[in-house]
Amino acid sequence: MPDFVAALLASALFCLALLALNALTRLVLQAHLAPDSLAEGGFLQYGGALMVAGATYRRAIRHRPVTGE
Repeated sequence: MPDFVAALLASALFCLALLALNALTRLVLQAHLAPDSLAEGGFLQYGGALMVAGATYRRAIRHRPVTGE
């Protein structure tokens, strides 16, 4: 997969993961299951989204050897 496509995929996944983690955080806060210091758009959400995007990018640019001809 070309690097541009891999970066585009990782960026899109970062945005989706951030939205999902923020929504999950909002639900947990409204249910009073989380500490008050947890907030939307915090370090935990950005870190989780970055880990998902990084793993996707590494997997997408993995070069597979060409075999047979």
